[in-house]
Amino acid sequence: LLLCFPKETKGVGIAMKMTFRWYGENSDAVTLKQIKQIPGMSGVMGFLDYKAAGEVWTAPEIRAYIDEVHAAGLECEVIESVNVHEDIKMGLPTRDGYIANYIETIRNLAEYGVKVIVYNFMPVFDWLRTDLARVIPEDGSNSLYFDEKELGTMTPVDLVRNTIDNCNGFSLPGWEPERLAELETTLERYKSIAPDDLRANWKYFLDAIIPVCEECGVVMACHPDDPAWPIFGLPRIAHSQADFDQIVALHDSPSNAICLCTGSLGSNPDNDIPAIIRHFGERGRIGCLHVRNVKHLGYHHFREAAHLSSSGDLDMFAIMKAIYDTCPDTYIRPDHGRMIWNESGRPGYGLYDRALGATYLNGLWEAIDRMSTK
Repeated sequence: LLLCFPKETKGVGIAMKMTFRWYGENSDAVTLKQIKQIPGMSGVMGFLDYKAAGEVWTAPEIRAYIDEVHAAGLECEVIESVNVHEDIKMGLPTRDGYIANYIETIRNLAEYGVKVIVYNFMPVFDWLRTDLARVIPEDGSNSLYFDEKELGTMTPVDLVRNTIDNCNGFSLPGWEPERLAELETTLERYKSIAPDDLRANWKYFLDAIIPVCEECGVVMACHPDDPAWPIFGLPRIAHSQADFDQIVALHDSPSNAICLCTGSLGSNPDNDIPAIIRHFGERGRIGCLHVRNVKHLGYHHFREAAHLSSSGDLDMFAIMKAIYDTCPDTYIRPDHGRMIWNESGRPGYGLYDRALGATYLNGLWEAIDRMSTK
Protein backbone atom coordinates (compact mmCIF):
# COMPACT_ATOMS: atom_id res chain seq x y z
CA LEU A 1 0.00 0.00 0.00
CA LEU A 2 1.74 3.18 -1.21
CA LEU A 3 0.45 5.72 1.28
CA CYS A 4 2.17 8.82 2.54
CA PHE A 5 4.07 7.96 5.72
CA PRO A 6 6.71 10.07 7.50
CA LYS A 7 10.22 9.42 6.24
CA GLU A 8 12.57 7.97 8.87
CA THR A 9 15.84 7.98 6.91
CA LYS A 10 17.31 10.12 4.17
CA GLY A 11 18.94 8.70 1.10
CA VAL A 12 19.18 8.89 -2.65
CA GLY A 13 16.22 7.56 -4.57
CA ILE A 14 13.39 8.18 -2.10
CA ALA A 15 10.28 6.60 -3.62
CA MET A 16 7.84 8.96 -5.32
CA LYS A 17 5.72 8.07 -8.32
CA MET A 18 5.10 10.78 -10.91
CA THR A 19 1.87 10.20 -12.80
CA PHE A 20 -0.34 11.82 -15.44
CA ARG A 21 -4.11 11.99 -15.62
CA TRP A 22 -5.51 10.02 -18.55
CA TYR A 23 -9.17 9.88 -19.58
CA GLY A 24 -8.96 6.86 -21.86
CA GLU A 25 -8.31 6.16 -25.51
CA ASN A 26 -11.72 7.38 -26.69
CA SER A 27 -11.81 10.51 -24.55
CA ASP A 28 -8.32 11.98 -24.40
CA ALA A 29 -6.32 13.79 -27.06
CA VAL A 30 -3.18 12.78 -25.15
CA THR A 31 -2.00 9.24 -25.86
CA LEU A 32 -0.35 6.71 -23.57
CA LYS A 33 2.66 6.69 -25.91
CA GLN A 34 3.08 10.42 -25.32
CA ILE A 35 2.73 10.02 -21.56
CA LYS A 36 5.31 7.22 -21.55
CA GLN A 37 7.80 9.54 -23.29
CA ILE A 38 7.69 12.12 -20.47
CA PRO A 39 10.88 11.61 -18.40
CA GLY A 40 10.29 9.99 -15.02
CA MET A 41 6.66 9.11 -15.67
CA SER A 42 5.66 5.94 -13.80
CA GLY A 43 1.99 5.70 -14.64
CA VAL A 44 -1.40 7.37 -14.88
CA MET A 45 -4.12 8.47 -12.53
CA GLY A 46 -6.98 6.80 -14.35
CA PHE A 47 -10.57 7.78 -14.98
CA LEU A 48 -13.59 6.24 -16.71
CA ASP A 49 -15.23 9.53 -17.65
CA TYR A 50 -18.33 7.94 -19.16
CA LYS A 51 -19.46 6.50 -15.81
CA ALA A 52 -22.26 8.45 -14.15
CA ALA A 53 -22.18 9.09 -10.41
CA GLY A 54 -23.71 6.13 -8.61
CA GLU A 55 -22.98 3.57 -11.33
CA VAL A 56 -20.87 0.49 -10.64
CA TRP A 57 -17.49 0.45 -12.36
CA THR A 58 -17.59 -3.13 -13.60
CA ALA A 59 -14.66 -5.51 -13.54
CA PRO A 60 -14.51 -5.93 -17.36
CA GLU A 61 -14.42 -2.13 -17.86
CA ILE A 62 -11.68 -1.70 -15.30
CA ARG A 63 -9.66 -4.61 -16.66
CA ALA A 64 -9.83 -3.25 -20.23
CA TYR A 65 -8.66 0.20 -19.14
CA ILE A 66 -5.83 -1.03 -16.92
CA ASP A 67 -4.67 -3.65 -19.41
CA GLU A 68 -4.31 -0.88 -21.99
CA VAL A 69 -2.26 1.21 -19.56
CA HIS A 70 -0.03 -1.74 -18.67
CA ALA A 71 0.49 -2.56 -22.35
CA ALA A 72 2.00 0.91 -22.75
CA GLY A 73 4.52 0.19 -19.98
CA LEU A 74 2.75 2.34 -17.38
CA GLU A 75 1.11 1.67 -14.00
CA CYS A 76 -2.41 2.51 -12.89
CA GLU A 77 -2.51 2.43 -9.10
CA VAL A 78 -4.60 5.58 -8.61
CA ILE A 79 -8.12 6.10 -9.95
CA GLU A 80 -9.72 9.55 -9.93
CA SER A 81 -13.26 10.85 -9.81
CA VAL A 82 -15.26 7.86 -8.66
CA ASN A 83 -18.02 10.39 -8.16
CA VAL A 84 -20.24 10.28 -5.09
CA HIS A 85 -23.94 10.47 -5.94
CA GLU A 86 -25.73 13.60 -4.73
CA ASP A 87 -28.26 11.44 -2.85
CA ILE A 88 -25.40 10.28 -0.60
CA LYS A 89 -24.26 13.84 0.03
CA MET A 90 -27.81 14.98 0.75
CA GLY A 91 -28.58 11.99 2.98
CA LEU A 92 -31.65 10.89 1.01
CA PRO A 93 -33.29 7.48 1.64
CA THR A 94 -31.90 6.21 -1.68
CA ARG A 95 -28.30 6.67 -0.52
CA ASP A 96 -27.82 3.10 0.72
CA GLY A 97 -28.25 1.69 -2.79
CA TYR A 98 -25.67 4.08 -4.17
CA ILE A 99 -23.28 3.29 -1.31
CA ALA A 100 -23.64 -0.41 -2.11
CA ASN A 101 -22.68 0.37 -5.72
CA TYR A 102 -19.69 2.37 -4.51
CA ILE A 103 -18.51 -0.53 -2.36
CA GLU A 104 -18.77 -2.87 -5.34
CA THR A 105 -16.66 -0.43 -7.36
CA ILE A 106 -14.02 -0.31 -4.62
CA ARG A 107 -13.76 -4.10 -4.62
CA ASN A 108 -13.55 -4.22 -8.43
CA LEU A 109 -10.82 -1.59 -8.56
CA ALA A 110 -8.81 -3.30 -5.82
CA GLU A 111 -8.96 -6.57 -7.76
CA TYR A 112 -6.96 -4.92 -10.55
CA GLY A 113 -4.28 -3.36 -8.39
CA VAL A 114 -5.74 0.08 -7.62
CA LYS A 115 -4.42 1.37 -4.29
CA VAL A 116 -5.85 4.91 -4.10
CA ILE A 117 -9.28 6.22 -5.09
CA VAL A 118 -9.69 10.00 -5.40
CA TYR A 119 -13.16 11.41 -4.72
CA ASN A 120 -14.79 14.55 -3.39
CA PHE A 121 -17.82 15.53 -1.37
CA MET A 122 -18.49 18.92 -2.98
CA PRO A 123 -22.20 19.63 -3.43
CA VAL A 124 -23.23 19.78 -7.11
CA PHE A 125 -20.05 21.31 -8.57
CA ASP A 126 -16.66 19.56 -8.41
CA TRP A 127 -14.89 22.77 -9.40
CA LEU A 128 -15.76 26.17 -10.81
CA ARG A 129 -14.08 28.58 -13.22
CA THR A 130 -15.51 31.69 -14.90
CA ASP A 131 -13.27 31.27 -17.97
CA LEU A 132 -11.73 28.07 -19.33
CA ALA A 133 -9.25 29.80 -21.63
CA ARG A 134 -8.31 33.25 -20.30
CA VAL A 135 -5.33 34.61 -22.23
CA ILE A 136 -2.28 35.32 -20.08
CA PRO A 137 -1.00 38.72 -21.25
CA GLU A 138 2.63 37.99 -20.37
CA ASP A 139 3.08 35.15 -22.88
CA GLY A 140 -0.12 34.70 -24.91
CA SER A 141 -0.92 31.24 -23.53
CA ASN A 142 -4.30 30.62 -21.90
CA SER A 143 -5.42 28.90 -18.73
CA LEU A 144 -8.32 28.24 -16.40
CA TYR A 145 -9.42 31.42 -14.60
CA PHE A 146 -11.79 32.46 -11.82
CA ASP A 147 -13.08 35.90 -10.85
CA GLU A 148 -16.00 35.96 -8.44
CA LYS A 149 -16.98 39.41 -9.74
CA GLU A 150 -17.59 37.88 -13.17
CA LEU A 151 -20.31 35.69 -11.72
CA GLY A 152 -22.38 38.87 -11.35
CA THR A 153 -26.01 37.94 -11.83
CA MET A 154 -25.05 34.59 -13.36
CA THR A 155 -27.08 31.70 -11.96
CA PRO A 156 -25.65 28.22 -11.42
CA VAL A 157 -27.55 27.07 -14.51
CA ASP A 158 -25.95 29.88 -16.55
CA LEU A 159 -22.50 28.88 -15.31
CA VAL A 160 -23.08 25.25 -16.22
CA ARG A 161 -24.19 26.19 -19.73
CA ASN A 162 -21.18 28.48 -20.18
CA THR A 163 -18.76 25.76 -18.99
CA ILE A 164 -20.17 23.01 -21.20
CA ASP A 165 -20.27 25.33 -24.24
CA ASN A 166 -16.56 26.16 -23.87
CA CYS A 167 -14.95 22.78 -23.12
CA ASN A 168 -13.80 22.15 -26.73
CA GLY A 169 -16.06 19.13 -27.07
CA PHE A 170 -14.42 17.22 -24.21
CA SER A 171 -16.12 16.09 -21.01
CA LEU A 172 -14.85 17.76 -17.85
CA PRO A 173 -14.63 15.96 -14.49
CA GLY A 174 -17.57 16.96 -12.31
CA TRP A 175 -19.48 18.48 -15.24
CA GLU A 176 -20.97 15.35 -16.74
CA PRO A 177 -24.38 16.22 -18.28
CA GLU A 178 -26.26 13.44 -16.50
CA ARG A 179 -25.07 14.75 -13.12
CA LEU A 180 -26.34 18.22 -13.89
CA ALA A 181 -29.63 17.29 -15.57
CA GLU A 182 -31.62 17.94 -12.40
CA LEU A 183 -29.53 20.90 -11.28
CA GLU A 184 -32.34 23.21 -10.19
CA THR A 185 -34.02 20.52 -8.08
CA THR A 186 -30.73 19.56 -6.45
CA LEU A 187 -29.85 23.17 -5.66
CA GLU A 188 -33.24 23.66 -4.02
CA ARG A 189 -32.71 20.61 -1.80
CA TYR A 190 -29.31 21.88 -0.65
CA LYS A 191 -30.91 25.03 0.76
CA SER A 192 -31.99 23.01 3.79
CA ILE A 193 -28.61 21.26 4.28
CA ALA A 194 -26.22 23.00 6.67
CA PRO A 195 -22.47 22.28 6.81
CA ASP A 196 -22.92 20.05 9.86
CA ASP A 197 -25.61 18.09 7.99
CA LEU A 198 -23.28 17.55 5.06
CA ARG A 199 -20.53 16.46 7.45
CA ALA A 200 -22.89 13.94 9.10
CA ASN A 201 -23.80 12.53 5.69
CA TRP A 202 -20.11 12.29 4.87
CA LYS A 203 -19.48 10.30 8.06
CA TYR A 204 -22.34 7.94 7.16
CA PHE A 205 -20.67 7.32 3.79
CA LEU A 206 -17.20 6.79 5.27
CA ASP A 207 -18.47 4.50 8.02
CA ALA A 208 -19.91 2.27 5.29
CA ILE A 209 -16.96 2.19 2.88
CA ILE A 210 -13.78 2.51 4.95
CA PRO A 211 -13.98 -0.99 6.50
CA VAL A 212 -14.17 -2.35 2.94
CA CYS A 213 -11.18 -0.21 1.94
CA GLU A 214 -9.19 -1.58 4.89
CA GLU A 215 -10.08 -5.10 3.84
CA CYS A 216 -9.07 -4.47 0.21
CA GLY A 217 -5.94 -2.37 0.88
CA VAL A 218 -7.40 0.77 -0.69
CA VAL A 219 -7.02 4.39 0.43
CA MET A 220 -9.82 6.90 -0.15
CA ALA A 221 -8.26 10.29 -0.91
CA CYS A 222 -10.61 13.26 -0.64
CA HIS A 223 -10.04 16.19 -3.01
CA PRO A 224 -10.50 19.73 -1.62
CA ASP A 225 -13.17 22.20 -2.64
CA ASP A 226 -12.15 24.15 -5.74
CA PRO A 227 -12.02 27.08 -5.34
CA ALA A 228 -11.39 27.05 -1.60
CA TRP A 229 -14.50 28.89 -0.40
CA PRO A 230 -18.31 28.55 -0.51
CA ILE A 231 -20.03 29.15 -3.86
CA PHE A 232 -23.70 29.97 -4.57
CA GLY A 233 -24.57 29.44 -0.90
CA LEU A 234 -23.80 25.70 -1.09
CA PRO A 235 -22.29 24.02 1.99
CA ARG A 236 -18.60 23.41 1.19
CA ILE A 237 -16.58 21.95 4.03
CA ALA A 238 -13.21 20.84 2.58
CA HIS A 239 -11.02 23.86 1.94
CA SER A 240 -8.69 24.38 4.91
CA GLN A 241 -6.45 22.48 7.31
CA ALA A 242 -9.13 22.74 10.00
CA ASP A 243 -11.73 21.30 7.60
CA PHE A 244 -9.55 18.31 6.78
CA ASP A 245 -8.76 17.71 10.43
CA GLN A 246 -12.49 17.18 10.87
CA ILE A 247 -12.75 15.02 7.75
CA VAL A 248 -10.00 12.56 8.73
CA ALA A 249 -11.58 12.35 12.20
CA LEU A 250 -14.97 11.33 10.76
CA HIS A 251 -13.64 7.78 10.49
CA ASP A 252 -10.19 7.38 12.00
CA SER A 253 -8.30 5.10 9.63
CA PRO A 254 -5.25 5.27 7.34
CA SER A 255 -7.72 4.47 4.56
CA ASN A 256 -9.45 7.82 5.16
CA ALA A 257 -6.94 10.23 3.61
CA ILE A 258 -6.53 13.33 1.47
CA CYS A 259 -5.79 14.02 -2.16
CA LEU A 260 -3.87 17.19 -1.42
CA CYS A 261 -4.38 19.50 -4.38
CA THR A 262 -2.03 22.44 -3.99
CA GLY A 263 -3.90 24.58 -6.51
CA SER A 264 -7.37 24.04 -5.03
CA LEU A 265 -6.24 24.84 -1.49
CA GLY A 266 -3.81 27.42 -2.83
CA SER A 267 -6.58 29.42 -4.51
CA ASN A 268 -7.06 30.89 -1.04
CA PRO A 269 -3.84 32.73 -0.06
CA ASP A 270 -4.69 32.16 3.62
CA ASN A 271 -3.82 28.48 3.18
CA ASP A 272 -0.14 27.74 3.87
CA ILE A 273 0.31 24.81 1.49
CA PRO A 274 3.74 23.53 2.65
CA ALA A 275 2.55 23.66 6.28
CA ILE A 276 -0.65 21.77 5.42
CA ILE A 277 1.37 19.09 3.61
CA ARG A 278 3.65 18.70 6.63
CA HIS A 279 0.68 18.57 9.00
CA PHE A 280 -1.04 15.70 7.21
CA GLY A 281 2.11 14.06 5.84
CA GLU A 282 3.46 13.57 9.35
CA ARG A 283 0.16 11.89 10.25
CA GLY A 284 0.20 9.51 7.28
CA ARG A 285 -2.99 10.97 5.82
CA ILE A 286 -1.98 11.98 2.30
CA GLY A 287 -2.98 9.41 -0.28
CA CYS A 288 -1.75 11.35 -3.32
CA LEU A 289 -1.11 14.90 -4.49
CA HIS A 290 -2.06 17.14 -7.41
CA VAL A 291 0.77 19.67 -7.60
CA ARG A 292 0.16 22.89 -9.50
CA ASN A 293 0.66 26.63 -9.23
CA VAL A 294 -1.82 29.54 -9.12
CA LYS A 295 -1.52 33.28 -9.58
CA HIS A 296 -3.55 35.41 -7.17
CA LEU A 297 -5.09 38.42 -8.91
CA GLY A 298 -7.28 39.78 -6.12
CA TYR A 299 -10.01 38.72 -3.71
CA HIS A 300 -11.50 35.41 -4.91
CA HIS A 301 -9.71 36.05 -8.20
CA PHE A 302 -6.97 33.82 -9.63
CA ARG A 303 -5.72 31.96 -12.68
CA GLU A 304 -3.83 28.74 -13.23
CA ALA A 305 -0.11 29.32 -13.77
CA ALA A 306 2.87 27.37 -15.07
CA HIS A 307 4.38 25.08 -12.46
CA LEU A 308 7.53 27.21 -12.12
CA SER A 309 7.35 29.01 -8.74
CA SER A 310 7.99 32.45 -10.22
CA SER A 311 5.06 32.03 -12.64
CA GLY A 312 2.57 32.05 -9.78
CA ASP A 313 2.30 32.60 -6.05
CA LEU A 314 2.99 29.14 -4.64
CA ASP A 315 6.48 28.11 -3.52
CA MET A 316 6.89 24.89 -5.45
CA PHE A 317 10.30 24.15 -3.91
CA ALA A 318 8.82 24.40 -0.39
CA ILE A 319 5.90 22.23 -1.47
CA MET A 320 8.13 19.48 -2.88
CA LYS A 321 10.45 19.71 0.13
CA ALA A 322 7.48 19.24 2.48
CA ILE A 323 6.44 16.15 0.51
CA TYR A 324 10.00 14.80 0.55
CA ASP A 325 10.39 15.37 4.30
CA THR A 326 7.05 14.01 5.49
CA CYS A 327 5.45 11.76 2.88
CA PRO A 328 7.85 10.79 0.09
CA ASP A 329 6.28 7.42 -0.69
CA THR A 330 3.36 8.87 -2.58
CA TYR A 331 1.82 9.57 -5.98
CA ILE A 332 2.10 13.01 -7.59
CA ARG A 333 0.77 14.40 -10.81
CA PRO A 334 1.14 17.80 -12.47
CA ASP A 335 -2.21 19.49 -12.77
CA HIS A 336 -4.15 22.03 -14.82
CA GLY A 337 -1.57 23.08 -17.35
CA ARG A 338 -1.86 26.09 -19.60
CA MET A 339 -2.58 25.73 -23.31
CA ILE A 340 0.72 26.54 -25.03
CA TRP A 341 2.36 26.08 -28.44
CA ASN A 342 -0.99 26.24 -30.28
CA GLU A 343 -2.30 23.12 -28.55
CA SER A 344 -6.07 22.62 -28.40
CA GLY A 345 -7.70 20.11 -26.11
CA ARG A 346 -9.53 19.55 -22.85
CA PRO A 347 -9.16 22.78 -20.83
CA GLY A 348 -6.48 22.31 -18.17
CA TYR A 349 -5.48 18.90 -19.48
CA GLY A 350 -3.31 19.46 -22.52
CA LEU A 351 -0.05 17.58 -23.01
CA TYR A 352 2.68 20.16 -23.31
CA ASP A 353 2.44 22.30 -20.20
CA ARG A 354 1.66 19.36 -17.93
CA ALA A 355 4.69 17.51 -19.37
CA LEU A 356 6.81 20.58 -18.61
CA GLY A 357 5.31 20.63 -15.12
CA ALA A 358 6.16 16.98 -14.49
CA THR A 359 9.74 17.54 -15.61
CA TYR A 360 10.08 20.62 -13.40
CA LEU A 361 8.68 18.80 -10.36
CA ASN A 362 10.98 15.83 -11.00
CA GLY A 363 13.91 18.25 -11.22
CA LEU A 364 13.01 19.77 -7.87
CA TRP A 365 12.74 16.28 -6.39
CA GLU A 366 16.15 15.24 -7.68
CA ALA A 367 17.75 18.42 -6.33
CA ILE A 368 16.12 18.02 -2.90
CA ASP A 369 17.13 14.36 -2.76
CA ARG A 370 20.76 15.14 -3.63
CA MET A 371 20.91 18.00 -1.09
CA SER A 372 19.54 15.76 1.65
CA THR A 373 22.46 13.32 1.33
CA LYS A 374 25.22 15.93 1.81
